[in-house]
Amino acid sequence: MTRAAGIDPGTKSMDICAIEDGEVYYENPLDNVDLAQEPEKITDALRETLPVDLISGPSGYGVEPTRIEEIPESIFEEWYYNYILLTTKAEILKGIGEGVFGAILYKNMTDFSVWMRRERFPVIFIPGVIQLPTVPYYRKINKMDMGTADKLAVTVLGVHDQARRFGIPYSEVSCILVEVGFGYNAVMGIEKGRVVDGIGGSMFPGIGYLTISALDGELVQVVHHWERKDVFEGGVVSVTGEMDPEGFVKRKDAKNEIAFDAMMEGIEKAVASMKVSVKNPKEILLSGRWTKFNEIKEELITRLSNHADVRALGFLEGAEKTKETAQGYAMVADGLAGGVFKELIEWMKIREAKGTALDYIHHPKFKGVPERFVRFK
Repeated sequence: MTRAAGIDPGTKSMDICAIEDGEVYYENPLDNVDLAQEPEKITDALRETLPVDLISGPSGYGVEPTRIEEIPESIFEEWYYNYILLTTKAEILKGIGEGVFGAILYKNMTDFSVWMRRERFPVIFIPGVIQLPTVPYYRKINKMDMGTADKLAVTVLGVHDQARRFGIPYSEVSCILVEVGFGYNAVMGIEKGRVVDGIGGSMFPGIGYLTISALDGELVQVVHHWERKDVFEGGVVSVTGEMDPEGFVKRKDAKNEIAFDAMMEGIEKAVASMKVSVKNPKEILLSGRWTKFNEIKEELITRLSNHADVRALGFLEGAEKTKETAQGYAMVADGLAGGVFKELIEWMKIREAKGTALDYIHHPKFKGVPERFVRFK
C-alpha cells in the first residue's frame, strides 16, 4: 500500500494532493498571497498528509529525479533558487519589493522546500518536459521552457485519463493537452503515451494572464535590460489592468476583448503547431484554472474542435478541489515510489530524465551563463 503526495506550485495557489493506492485522500489548495503572510499554513497542511512514502516537491523548471537529501543543507537554498528556479534570491526579493506577483510564488516555493529539507521529509524533485528522453534533441535546441515540472505532471494525469476512458494501453494514448493557468499557458504533445513535444509559458505564441509569453527578438534588443521579474508581466493584466480572473471574464470592453482574443488565438496557434509533432491526436484535453470558466471553456472548444475532439481532463478518483497539476504531481511520486502508477511512470521514462533546462542553448551570448548556477550532483 503506497501513500504519496504532490505539491503543485501554481501561480495563484499552492495545492497539496495526497493519494493512497491511486485514490485521493487529502486535498488542500492554499492561496499564495495568504501563504506569504502565514507560511505555517502549508507546513501544517503537509503534516496532515502523513505518513507518506514519497512527496513530489515543487520543482520549477525541472531536474532529473533528485531526492532532497542528496543536496547538502548548507547550500540547499542557493541550489533551489539557482537549479530549480534558474534565478537568485536577490532577484526574487527585488521582485517582491516591486510588487511582482510571481516573485511571491518563488519565495514561497523556496522557503517551503528549505523547511522540508530541514525537517527531513521524503521529497523528490521531478523533471520538466525538456529533460525527458522521449523529446528529441532537435526540438529542444535554444529552448528552456517546453513545459515546467507542473506541466509534465499534468500530462501524466492526461495519459492515465485517456487510457482509462478508452480502455487502451498507454502505448496507444495520443492527445494534445492544453493547460491554461493563472500565470502561464502551455501545450504538450503526447504520442504513444509519451511526451514528445511541449510549448511552455515563456515561449507561448499568445499572452498568458500574467505573463508576456514569447518575446519578439526586436523587443529584447530595444529594451536591452531584462530581469527575472519581467517574465511575470506583459500579459492580460498588463493590457487590461484587471487582476481578478472573474472580473476579466465578466467585463466587456475594448481592452478586455483585445486581451481575450490575444490569449485565445495564442492557444489555438499553439495547438495547431503541435499537430506537426502529434499529427492525429485522439483528442485535445483542457486543463487548468481558466478552463473552469464556461466562457473560456466554450471558446476553446469552438476554436479547437476542428483539430480533434475537445473535452475537459478528468480527475483522479476522490479529487474535488485540487488542480489537475497537483494530482499529477502525486501520481509521479506514487510511481517513483513503486505504487499503482509505477508502470505509467516507467512507460513515460520520467525516471530516465537528465540534465537541466540550460543544456540545449546554442548561441554565443549564452557562453558563461550555465556557470552562474549551482550544479551539485
